[in-house]
Order: sequence, then structure tokens, then C-alpha cells
Amino acid sequence: MGQTNNIWLTTPVAQHIWESKYCWREGDRRLDTSIEQTWQRVAHTVAAVEPDSRDRWEQRFYQALEGFQFIPGGRILAAAGTGHRSTLFNCFVMGLIQDDMESIFDALKEAALTMQAGGGVGYDFSTIRPKGFVAQSTGRIASGPVSFMHIWDAMCSTMLSTGSRRGAMMGSLRCDHPDIELFINAKRQAGHLNHFNLSVQVTDAFMQAVESGLDWPLVFPIEPGRQTVEQETLIRHWPGYNKPVACRVISRFPARELWQQMMHAAYDTAEPGVLFVDRINEYNNLAYREQISTTNPCGEVPLPPYGACDLGSINLTRFVLDPFRSNARLDFESIRDITEIATRLLDNVIDCSIFPLKAQARQAHGSRRIGLGITGLADTLIMLGLSYADENARNTAARIMQLISHTAYRTSISLAKEKSSFPFFQKEAFLESPFVQSLPEDIRTGIKLHGIRNSHLTAIAPTGTISLLANNLSSGIEPVFDFQLSRKILNQQGKYEKFELEDYAFQVWRDLTNEAEELPAEFITAHNLPPLAHLQMQATLQLYVDNAISKTINIPPDYAFTDFLEVFQTAWKLG
Repeated sequence: MGQTNNIWLTTPVAQHIWESKYCWREGDRRLDTSIEQTWQRVAHTVAAVEPDSRDRWEQRFYQALEGFQFIPGGRILAAAGTGHRSTLFNCFVMGLIQDDMESIFDALKEAALTMQAGGGVGYDFSTIRPKGFVAQSTGRIASGPVSFMHIWDAMCSTMLSTGSRRGAMMGSLRCDHPDIELFINAKRQAGHLNHFNLSVQVTDAFMQAVESGLDWPLVFPIEPGRQTVEQETLIRHWPGYNKPVACRVISRFPARELWQQMMHAAYDTAEPGVLFVDRINEYNNLAYREQISTTNPCGEVPLPPYGACDLGSINLTRFVLDPFRSNARLDFESIRDITEIATRLLDNVIDCSIFPLKAQARQAHGSRRIGLGITGLADTLIMLGLSYADENARNTAARIMQLISHTAYRTSISLAKEKSSFPFFQKEAFLESPFVQSLPEDIRTGIKLHGIRNSHLTAIAPTGTISLLANNLSSGIEPVFDFQLSRKILNQQGKYEKFELEDYAFQVWRDLTNEAEELPAEFITAHNLPPLAHLQMQATLQLYVDNAISKTINIPPDYAFTDFLEVFQTAWKLG
């Protein structure tokens, strides 16, 4: 692999990630000769949609990107300005799957087209009738949602074999769907649904049934015209219906037993995850016009049908002054400045991206959702002398995220004054959202007077690959996994290359001390943290995040199952 003069890529893995994923190539010809040219390409592209002062905005966008202060989502870095038929959005939630064969395969085609353009996909499979159901129209016996998920999985494998980027998919199912047990255990068999992340849509009613030891009804909507004599029915909100619909009760199952099945599967295989859908919809700024039932593949952006992720992360390590010194501190003023520029940059991405499907373009332009987040939090806390599990660390993280959230909202109000509000904006309904209600009075007054450019503004993504690009930062809000480790990463020839990785904060410490001193106590890894510390950090930051947070909780191998159960129930109670 040829070396370049990239002064910002200080680790072999960063150089590899840039060359293999984000450097603009046409065949064997490399058009980006340095990371600086990649930043210039992105800055020029997103500034081109400005109505005026394009050169000024291009310069400001470049300055924000330079040195990894702001790191846009991978699709923006890879595709902006290349002329390729690639979307700048990392991932999408796809349209509702209608319960007939033609619609199912239309949905499969839409997923293939979206993946071909570089986007991951999320699906709610709850609309597909349960296994063993007889279809009234054809008399055929249904094979159930999990069987169709295998077709999506095979499609994803095929897309990978054609040279497309690694496909990511989210599959979710309601906790009251009759096939929920099959879904929960779908990945216990090796090699099954490898390209899917799985999550159960868990409701407050289900969690209350678990706590109370009640039976839980498994239901499915009644087909129009079907007789319901002597059938128990319940009214439910169900995807694909504009209003609550009558559902047949297929069976009843002890809620605690179903919950334990779910938890045993997660304990054994790390899947399924859970989506607390009532919380998602209660705090959705657009609850007045959309019902959300699933998320993008990594869970940080709950989305309606055809919704899209427009992501970017502020690299907090770049704003630590005098790291590891007694006067170590954060440059909050610069964080505010970078937030303003990053908000405008991500808003511009909506106008300069292509979309695989027209419905995705309509949804993105209608809501103008963006997801501005953070990365390098754990390294930042370490450099400030704070331990991830301590209250002082959470207070600092909260202060950072509050500043980013409130600055992004104020910037979006200014953008609305300059460029207009997002088309789906309905002032009174938007202002009634619980999240908007929690914002400072000046922001709510600004929205009332001037509107707002974006329906949502903050999300915290996993940032795994872009954190490696930025010289192996700790990713997202995760604790440091390990300070030194080996990792195998695919190269452009489809073969694995081994890299020795050192955490960014560890590198800074080593350079300052020449390893003459013992590592301070704040150098703590994910495996040495109790699960509650992970949850407390996530819950603290969720107060300032209007989308969601992607979070992995590392559970020790000898962790008792009863304690494991408590992790999920505590997560629900913490909101």
C-alpha cells in the first residue's frame, strides 16, 4: 500500500482505513492524494448548495473537517463530490412490507437498490402474518416473517459478492407478534441471519406485564371481511394502519417467560437487542405525523418508513487543552463553534445527496432530520483525569452534550430564518413534543417566532470506522475497549490484514511521559466497568439527544443471568 504525505494519519490503521474506504478512486487511479484532499472534496461539495458566500462556507467547512475536529458519516467522506451513484446517507429505514408476495419482493428490490447505493437498511417485519396462518385470499399457509428474513440475508450476501460495501441490516419485530419466539431464537443456529442486527420492539405494557407476572397476548390484525365470531380480539396500533385496528388473540404467554427467553438469547448470542418503542414515540419531535417502529441498523436513529440517517460526530479529543496536566480542561467555546458549522454542513448534505428511492428523498427533504453526535468521549475523560464510572465524568459529559444540543437547536432556528423551516413543520404540535418542552425558553421562543430547519438534530452513532480513521479514538460514548490490541481488518483485495492498535489517549499519555509513570486510575477499560456505569452514562446523555444513542454494554463472561436481566430492566426504568 503506497504511503502519502498525510500528516494527519499518524497510525497505520488510519492510513489503511482512509486508503481502503474514503480515498476517491477511479479504478486503479487515486484522485485523492491525501486526507486533506478528501476534506477539500467534501467541503466543496456541501458548500456548493449554499445560495451565496460559497467560497466562505467551503473554507469554514474545511476548517471544521481539518484535523478530525468534525468527522462526517462514512458515506459523506467516501462519496461526496465523486460523481458516483452513491448516497451520502449511511442508512435508511425502509417502507412498510405489505403482507402479500408481490409487495414482499418489491420491498426486497428496494433494499437491494439502497444497498447498491451504499446505504444500510432497517425493517419492521411485524406486518408479515405469522407462520402457519392461512391466507384468506389464496388459501396458502404462511411461512412467517423469519423465513422471509432469510431471503433478505441471502440478498445481502449477494450484494457483498458484487463488490458493494459491507451491508448492514436491522430486523425488528413486535413483542406481541405470534412469531416472537422464532424471532428471538433466530440467530442461535450458526450461520443464520448473519447480516442482520435483531431487535425486539418492547412496549411499556409488556414491561409492566413482566413486572406484574401477567400473561401476555400474542396478536395479529384481522383481515378485512374475515369472520371474528367466537374469537377474542384486542385493539392495537399496528404498522400499516392509520388508526388502531382489531387484532385476533392467537395465544397468551407468560410475560416473564417470554422476557426470559429474550434475555437468554441475548445472554448467549448478544442478540436480540431491545427497542423501547413507547419511549421512542413519546419523545419523537414528529409524533404528530409519524409512528416509528424500527431503527437504522445500529439503533441510533429511530425512523419512520423511508427515513434516512444524516450523521456526523464532533471529536471531543481535539478540544482538550493541556491533557493529563493539573489544569487539563475543555475548550467549550470551540465546541460551540464547531457545532454551529457541523449543523449547517449536515443540513446541506440533504440537498447534495442522491437517494436510491424517491420516497427516501421525500422523507429526508420533508423532515430534514440530522444526527449530530460525539466521538472520543472516553479518551477525552481520561485526558481530563476523569474515570468513566464517576459522577464527575457523567457531569462533564452532560455539560458537553447539553452544549451541543442547545447550540444545534439555536443554529437550526437561524437556518430556518435564512432558508425556511422543514416542510413537515407544524409549529404548535412541534412545540408540544416532550423533548422540545425540555429545551431552554429562548430556544422554544425562537422556534415559535422563526420555525426550525431540522426536525431532529442529535444522535450518537457507534463511529467505529471513523474513529479508527481519526487515529484510533475511543468510539462514540463507549469506554475504551482496550489500550493495546491486535485487530484484523479487510483490505481492498478482500483479505484480512492485521494491525496493532493503541488507544489515542494512551498514545498521548505515552508521548508525554515516555512511559516513565504508571497509568493513572482513570485508564479503565470497558471490561472493568460494571454494566450500571454504561447505563448511567447513556441515560445521562439521552436527556440531550432527540434521536437515540447506539450503545454496547460489555458483560463479563461470568456475569450471573439474574444480574444480566436487571441490566435491561434498569435500562427501561432509566428511560
